[in-house]
Amino acid sequence: VRRGDLLYGRGAADDGYAAFSALLAIEALQAAGSNHGRLLVLIETSEESGSPDLDAHVEALAERIGTPDLVICLDAGGPTDDRLWMVQSLRGNVIVKVKVEVLTTGVHSGTASGVVPSSFRVLRQLLDRVEDATTGQILLDDLTAAVPSDHLARIEALTAELGDAVGEGLPTVEGLELQGSSPSDRLVRQAWTPTLSVIGMDGIPAVADGGNVLRASTTAKLSFRLPPSVDAEHATAALIACLEADPPQGARVTVTPDHPANGWACPPLEPWLEAAVDAASLAGFDHVAGWSAEGGSIPFLAQLGQRFPSVAFVATGALGPGSNAHGIDESLNLRVAQGVTVAVSHLLAHHAAAHA
Repeated sequence: VRRGDLLYGRGAADDGYAAFSALLAIEALQAAGSNHGRLLVLIETSEESGSPDLDAHVEALAERIGTPDLVICLDAGGPTDDRLWMVQSLRGNVIVKVKVEVLTTGVHSGTASGVVPSSFRVLRQLLDRVEDATTGQILLDDLTAAVPSDHLARIEALTAELGDAVGEGLPTVEGLELQGSSPSDRLVRQAWTPTLSVIGMDGIPAVADGGNVLRASTTAKLSFRLPPSVDAEHATAALIACLEADPPQGARVTVTPDHPANGWACPPLEPWLEAAVDAASLAGFDHVAGWSAEGGSIPFLAQLGQRFPSVAFVATGALGPGSNAHGIDESLNLRVAQGVTVAVSHLLAHHAAAHA
């Protein structure tokens, strides 16, 4: 559904437009008669599943791809719609399912409670091993990392311009106290702080269906966001070791990991690229580029970053305020998508000029 500048539909902004934007940017470049180097558009459609097959395809196409000197990613965005936003970092992600079993079948709570430990209580004890329940601080050193000074400087600059860019954009209930001592601290927490979210549970009936039964088991699906520089495989191993060791009250604890996703930090830009990004943003939006960080993950950026460690990266896109990625009312701002496309076209022209 299109309403004015907004195109509604799941996947419109995250990020079905990207392939069209990339191809249109090249077409516009050629229509203007601008020179350009060899351009390769890599389109994969499993990013929402963590890009599990991308490495194999890139490996199979390695000779054809070669070693690029610039990679542009169109799966990101920023806090406003008035400029090209560069993403300086993305958090990694580890998802594990933790199953706690105490009985082979459910038993009337009048018979078993007080004798058999509740599987939910055991689960709470396990969570307390990895997270401070009062502050939300992750307690495992393997999941933490220091924030680079240049990232902190950009975060302070973003806060100075936009204020509480994180807190003000969240649909919180009235009276909720946000974490973080200041707007810039909240940005740091969003971009570099490890966190735990319980994103699913099994074994617990709906409130309307709950009876007086001490349940046989509880399974929780846990999502850990990781600092960009933390290795997700190492973090997964540390989590499994912590959660499975010495199960409380002898309960049966099983931890099953999903495929981990590494975070990513943008390599420093060469002077020509830093100037080109600003010029491209001016062409598309009449505003110099901005820098932001994202608390989510784009697995293919980490994969390509590991494969091409010395290559320049530009992570940007049309996601912005109100895009509501993954929501039922997700929308693409067509005006922003047009600006991004124009900016990318100009960026390619600047690249050609710098490498002539």
